[in-house]
Amino acid sequence: MEDNIYGSKVFLRPMTLEDTDDIVRWRNKERVRSNFIYQAMFTREGHLNWIQTMIEPGKVIQFMICDAETGQAVGSVYFRDIDDVHRKAEYGIFIGEDSAIGKGFGSEAAKLAIQYGFETMKLHKIMLRVFSHNLSAIKSYENAGFMKEAYLKDEVCINGTFRDLILMGIINPND
Repeated sequence: MEDNIYGSKVFLRPMTLEDTDDIVRWRNKERVRSNFIYQAMFTREGHLNWIQTMIEPGKVIQFMICDAETGQAVGSVYFRDIDDVHRKAEYGIFIGEDSAIGKGFGSEAAKLAIQYGFETMKLHKIMLRVFSHNLSAIKSYENAGFMKEAYLKDEVCINGTFRDLILMGIINPND
């Protein structure tokens, strides 16, 4: 895949097979898992299947978010549902390491990912879905340039409770 993408606080590097244990550990943390629509526990086998069926054929592009000072991986960003015809994709992110929360890593990672999506992937639009109650994530996405586009009432059912989602998007300003 691509080379590393550098910012001031973080850099993004392509996810590798060696990142599997970190990804599984992070995605199984309640803080992380509770903010995903898919909330089942992650397994090593499931992640390896994700790599084989989604990453390797290019259906998903996934990077690790690394602390620029230490080089330590602290989370991940990815593009899924990549649509080359309509030049759009869905964006996702999570910060897995508790010590990395509140440092602006997510906002900077989002900006770097958006730049990659527009310049390298030639996307016209990047969208995301976020729970309406996840105010810190919404603020981070807005800081990165995403705008709210739609409010979806009772969009998903999680553990027997319907939850609202907000659709957010950003359009490539050079298109």
